[in-house]
This record gives sequence, C-alpha cells and structure tokens, in this order.
Amino acid sequence: MEPVKRVAGRMAPLDLADVDTDQIIPKQFLKRIERTGYGPFLFYDWRARDNFVLDRPEYAGASVLVAGANFGCGSSREHAPWALRDFGFKAIVAPTFADIFRANCYKTGLLAVTLPESQVRHLIDLVSEDPTVEVIVDLQAQQVRGDGFSYRFEIDPFARECLL
Repeated sequence: MEPVKRVAGRMAPLDLADVDTDQIIPKQFLKRIERTGYGPFLFYDWRARDNFVLDRPEYAGASVLVAGANFGCGSSREHAPWALRDFGFKAIVAPTFADIFRANCYKTGLLAVTLPESQVRHLIDLVSEDPTVEVIVDLQAQQVRGDGFSYRFEIDPFARECLL
C-alpha cells in the first residue's frame, strides 16, 4: 500500500446520511476476485439518476468525498473502499463512519476523516457553492484545511501509523 501523508485536491459533496455499502457498490458487482476495476460501479444505481453529483462535470476528478453521517453502514464489503479508491477518491470526510467500513478504508489506503457535523456542513456548503475549491487533508498534521479554515481531526494512532 502506498503511504497516504496528505491528499490535496477538489471535493465532491454527497449530502446524504446513512449511505450503506449496498449503495456504494451493489451486490451484482461483488463476484469478481480482483481488488481493482470497481470504480465504474461506484454508486451504480444512483448514477442512473439525472444529475447525480458524481456525474456532474464540475466534480470530475475530485479526490475528497465529503459525505453525511454514518457513511459506509451496512454489510462489511471490502469492495466499497476499493470502488471509492478506483473512482479516484483518496479521502472521505464525514461526521461518522461505520466501524467496519472505516477499518476497511484504512486497510486499502483510503483516508477516512471524522469531523464534527458543523465542519462537514461547512465543507459541503463551500464546495456546493464553488466546485473549484481545493482542500488539503493532511494526515501528518491531522488537519483538513483550505482557504480561510483549518479543522483538526483525530485518528487512531495505529491506523495513522499504518497509513503513513
């Protein structure tokens, strides 16, 4: 696994709570044995909808997903972090994560950052107003920062060490 010291880039807002692993990667794509190639199936059922956020050109290439509370709940599919990574995300910021999902993220080199609801709301509002806004998710400094803000986050010391 490649070290994750810091992630710099644009954000994509997924302003939804309780996004479960069945929504992240539907079951029909779990039959493969490879750990790569899942990106096209990320949020597959939602991407058929008109105007789904990850299909909008202004969010193409975003490296940080900002999501609602309880992200990654449901079954313990390792495929969910694989799909997020394959799609291009290197970090996810949310108020809370399902424990197993967070652990699977760390195992695959995907940084899962927990911030208070108000700070996540600020990031979602910020990127919704201006999709070109960039952030730095700095694991070494344990900060999410951008122009005019800096938020400190906590992370399990063992997970931090493994990612670095």
